[in-house]
Amino acid sequence: MERSNRGRQGRGRGRGGGRGENNYQYFRNGGAGDHSQNGQFQNGGGGNGYCHQYNQNGGNGYCHQPAGRGGYYGGGGGGGGRGGKQLRSNQPPCQWTQKVQNGGGPPSAVVGTAVLAPAHPQTSDAKILTDVKQVQVSDSPPCSEYKLVPMRRPDKGGLVAVRPSRLLVNHFPVMFDSQNTIMHYDVTVKQEVAPRSRAAKKAIPKSDLILIREKLFSDKSKGFPMQMTAYDGDKNIFSAVVLPTGSFKVELSEGEDKNSRTYTFTIKLVNELKLSKLKNYLCGNLMNMPRDILHGLDLVMKENPSKHRISIGRSTYSREFRREDDLRCGLAAFKGFQQSLKPTSQGLSLCLDYSVLAFRKPLPVVDFLKEHLRGFVGVNDIRRLKRDVIFALKGLKVNVTHRITKQKYTISGLTDQNTKDLTFPLEDPEGNNPPTRVSLVDYFRQKYRKEIMYKDIPCLDVGKNHRKNYVPLEFCVLVEGQRYPKENLDKDAALLLKRISLAPALERKNTICQMVRADDAPCGGEFIKNFGMDVVKNMTSVVGRIISPPDLKLATPAGKIQVIKVDKEKCQWNLLKNSVVDGKSVDHWALIDFSSSDRYNRLNKENFVRSLRGRCKNLGIEMAEPLASRATDMHSFTDVNRLRELLEKVIDEARRKSSGQLQMILCVMSGKHPGYKYLKWVSETQIGVITQCCLSSHANKGNDQYLANLALKINAKLGGSNVELNDSLPCLGGADPVMFVGADVNHPGAWNLTCPSIAAVVASVNWPTPTRYAARVSPQTHRKEKIVNFGAMCLDLVNTFARLNNVRPNKIVVFRDGVSEGQFDMVLNEELQDLKSAIYDDNYHPTITLVVAQKRHHTRLFLEDQGGDGRRNISPGTVVDTVVVHPFEFDFYLCSHYGSLGTSKPTHYYVLSDEHNFTSDQLQKLIYQLCFTFARCTKPVSLVPPVYYADLVAYRGRMFQEVVMEMQSPRSASSTTSFTSSTCSSATSFDDTFYKLHAELQNIMFFI
Repeated sequence: MERSNRGRQGRGRGRGGGRGENNYQYFRNGGAGDHSQNGQFQNGGGGNGYCHQYNQNGGNGYCHQPAGRGGYYGGGGGGGGRGGKQLRSNQPPCQWTQKVQNGGGPPSAVVGTAVLAPAHPQTSDAKILTDVKQVQVSDSPPCSEYKLVPMRRPDKGGLVAVRPSRLLVNHFPVMFDSQNTIMHYDVTVKQEVAPRSRAAKKAIPKSDLILIREKLFSDKSKGFPMQMTAYDGDKNIFSAVVLPTGSFKVELSEGEDKNSRTYTFTIKLVNELKLSKLKNYLCGNLMNMPRDILHGLDLVMKENPSKHRISIGRSTYSREFRREDDLRCGLAAFKGFQQSLKPTSQGLSLCLDYSVLAFRKPLPVVDFLKEHLRGFVGVNDIRRLKRDVIFALKGLKVNVTHRITKQKYTISGLTDQNTKDLTFPLEDPEGNNPPTRVSLVDYFRQKYRKEIMYKDIPCLDVGKNHRKNYVPLEFCVLVEGQRYPKENLDKDAALLLKRISLAPALERKNTICQMVRADDAPCGGEFIKNFGMDVVKNMTSVVGRIISPPDLKLATPAGKIQVIKVDKEKCQWNLLKNSVVDGKSVDHWALIDFSSSDRYNRLNKENFVRSLRGRCKNLGIEMAEPLASRATDMHSFTDVNRLRELLEKVIDEARRKSSGQLQMILCVMSGKHPGYKYLKWVSETQIGVITQCCLSSHANKGNDQYLANLALKINAKLGGSNVELNDSLPCLGGADPVMFVGADVNHPGAWNLTCPSIAAVVASVNWPTPTRYAARVSPQTHRKEKIVNFGAMCLDLVNTFARLNNVRPNKIVVFRDGVSEGQFDMVLNEELQDLKSAIYDDNYHPTITLVVAQKRHHTRLFLEDQGGDGRRNISPGTVVDTVVVHPFEFDFYLCSHYGSLGTSKPTHYYVLSDEHNFTSDQLQKLIYQLCFTFARCTKPVSLVPPVYYADLVAYRGRMFQEVVMEMQSPRSASSTTSFTSSTCSSATSFDDTFYKLHAELQNIMFFI
């Protein structure tokens, strides 16, 4: 059925035009003159039409919320644009077709908001429409066939700058033949064993899979050319030529005394990857990123390094280390690089960055123990240090030297008996006689002609599946490439590793350039050329822009507000002759001295209190004498209940001396202690009082800068404001209240398989100076990145904003941390929609912008002219939004901080959806200015504060989770509390009630 409605031609700004109906989730726009149509399709007309979500209309006119000038995701017409012609198709209810005569472009070309795209494109050769074409739209929220995709860049990049800056970026252009096709094969490898054998069920190690593939390809080199294929060591082979498919038998011998094993290697064609599709995407003619092609090319680029280097994830490391990189304790810092392929405005780029990791040295086991364990002088110490030896060795892989074999063994422990006392049943090779029991010493002497030297010490047990396999320590050597956890390094080794990692800018740049030109680099040799690829071995040159820092508001010592300009080079400001903008009086506070029993770090209470009060006064923070003071020792941190009782006694003492509520307890510790988390959990979830901790060693020195930083944290926690922007973010439209939201998820360590992930959401609760934030924290499914309760948490924060400001925010800017590009779809189509569903109602439809902030990337910016000693970093305010950014999506790199150590890492901001119609200049300026409002320092930070705060809150939630888990152990149990092991089930750590903040702290910055 076809029907056509032409809106009456408007005059001026749509004289007589009506305002469109606010009919949520349907198309709506203002009518033209006396013509108005509500419901499914409406024609563009006069008045100020309102388009909220998933909506399109004809006409060129005023767009209130999603960007675009009329047309797709546009608003009502401002001047009575001509109506469109609609064709209702005979497709399913959620699909419609619209022909547009005036205004707008297709969804893929929409500027300013996330757009709808088919979830499963019909053809890989589809091109983005640039003229008036048929497009599919919806009269309801997107059905399963359509998903929102990241918005397109609204312009050609920013223009505003104090000055340009010529930079080099560690992106190396990659050329490829767009006419080529890469074949993607699926691989399955199975061992041929007896049905009831244990080997039938166990997974084949990756190292064995690589050997099996190499054996097959060398035996059948004509059909399987090694130099034309890349293998990921698991399920995927990418080939530049067509390979035979089917199942192939492979026999692999593990050693001179082992029978060969037979495997079935099955290869099946999965897909033909046409590189023309990647070219179309890079040119902007394809909406969906061809991730399968990028994955294949990534693997091709990694094939050469992985054959010559130690491979860990996306990184590869040298097999050797220099003497100066020795971390001692049997460890060394191995240098390498991290690599990835990125679609950019200049085409496909190889991003290659310098990387350092701590590895165990590939030493004989005895030599490793001598270096690694304190007090281990020789093998005779094994008995005395047996527990430490097992802890140091268990789980490590070793090679054996008494026979020729490629097999690697995993250490499961030590034997209880000494080597000379070990015996085992030896089977008759012919099977004619029953097993005879032989000693291990005799077996090695007869079988391998090896005399065991250390007979009076235990052996290593390298058996699997409860089967014993004994090997003397002297015949075992650690396999290379075994990482050592950074968190387990001692203080000296950690500092040395950090120094090696934080290479100055010029040194890092030169190291990267050397690595990319090496023979074992991704582009070394001839391998990638077999796939029609080549790499330009020079860094990409770009022109960045340095944007101006904001003017800030501070107060004079007399309390008068003044405007200051920050230091031009480092963008820092000084508090020596200035005060905070809004200093909260600290009238009711208490002090607990946990250092009283420490002979060397005991607090000088009188001097410290006097110095702190004096510094607070200079900063405009009036601080009274403490109402209560207690002296105790650090043992109080070992027990949750003891801490609770101590805090309650201090609060009671303070309450007896003053009727006001206790604002804060200042806790002075003699050193760092694991029980710190107990203090925070008890005070912030159970009692409802702010605690501020400091070390007695620092407190006794009374350093002015240290005391100032302490005062800034106290003021922020009590609801004060330390610094404000002089210009209240004009790019957000003046008087409309705005709420900034930060969201992050903290995951448990890789070794943990059960603990919950911790979701944290923070939001600004004051306007027009967004300096105070409220936080919400919640546990969720283990390692789940999606914030399950995102909508509910944001709704709670919106209501908090409304209570404190008597108005709900009309604009919301969300900053999401911790998601990769592969998770953008989840953030856009699940989290964002959850947020809208939760907060929207008939009378409330705030506009929303969604930005992802990424710090875990490997793009580095270097000054083209380093000058001086080569330690200069890029300036604060440096922005790059051309050449090395996405070909058409809205992203940019911003370095907002001054880098005094190593090489500055910019933050990568990726705009997924924008209903505020920000230009590149406006959004970059907004984010940069917000970086000056971080509460606890006098310089801009590297990450936009809402995300920084969310990170702190998520980490605090992780501390709460650790407390809950530890309280379930018997040593923490006590009958004096309701939160004992007897009441904690295995699901306790997923219980929201254990993370719920006390009502007194829900809307203040307890986490600073």
